[in-house]
Amino acid sequence: MTHPKLGVVLQGVDAPQEFGCMVDEIDGLGFDHLWLTDSSLHARNCYAYLTLAAARSSRLLLGTAVTNPLSRHPAITAAAAATVDEISAGRLILGIGTGDRPLLALGLRPSTLDTLEAAVAGIRRLWRGEEVDQALGGFTLNRAHLRFPARADIPVYISASGPKTLELAGRIADGAILLVGLFPEALEWAISQLARGAEAAGRARPQVAVFAYGAVSEDEQAALEAARSIAAWFPQTAPHICDLAGLSRPLVDRVRAAYQGGEFQEAAAAARVLPDEFVRKVALAGNREHATRQIRAALDAGADSVHAFPLGTGRMDTIRSFAQAWTGAAGLEPRSETSKISDM
Repeated sequence: MTHPKLGVVLQGVDAPQEFGCMVDEIDGLGFDHLWLTDSSLHARNCYAYLTLAAARSSRLLLGTAVTNPLSRHPAITAAAAATVDEISAGRLILGIGTGDRPLLALGLRPSTLDTLEAAVAGIRRLWRGEEVDQALGGFTLNRAHLRFPARADIPVYISASGPKTLELAGRIADGAILLVGLFPEALEWAISQLARGAEAAGRARPQVAVFAYGAVSEDEQAALEAARSIAAWFPQTAPHICDLAGLSRPLVDRVRAAYQGGEFQEAAAAARVLPDEFVRKVALAGNREHATRQIRAALDAGADSVHAFPLGTGRMDTIRSFAQAWTGAAGLEPRSETSKISDM
């Protein structure tokens, strides 16, 4: 890897034509990555939108952020990912995790780590052209094989915030997507867990992609309010990050009681009780100078890439400001040349 990379994470909430225009601008701003969430009923289909993105840009690396082993059978995921990878001439990254709160609408709960590991193993075997018999992790492959050629080494990034998932990512993944906030203590802790898993497996640490949710605006109060909903995700899903941030346990429990399910955007009421300082630690929630400091903290902790997940009404404004903040943090202009698959 020659230098750190920057990316954007979008939900498929925009109409196709509007989304295409966003891709054009993201590409023109020099971003390296574009990720689409796979949130079952909450947004449009990520593989369809990644295909649209592949047609609009010949250089952006494209990823799912993230799928899971439950809402789709892993073999269907293997075929979908290989198809988009072929359409994009080898630019796909499969982001996968145990699943999150949107699974509740499907009557499902997040998968176990054993299921996630079995899914990754099965998907990779299918990409290698093997015939797979596998009855692990709650799904079955019975003499399954892809009937079209796939790239065998499509990168697999595992989304992680807890210690066991981070260690799994360190042990088997090509990369880890960190959902741990943006303050040094959490970033350093997460990367150390990832390194521990890699060391136990006798391999190099995988790539580290830090996801930065929130808003960047010179109207700092507006940015803070736009970012507040994601802050409620941490007490519900990653309370250990709250401990590292100094959030009291009674307050964590209060937020957990008020926010029982759904996507983080549905957590606005619970998020109201969270201190502004905590919101600014776990999310993009300030002006461009604040975002520059947060990007630099991620890079200093060992991140290989940082990716803006814009929230609120001014999402493209956040993306533009994030690109400018990146220049100050990394000391580099955003890339405009074609990204190399070997850098992923």
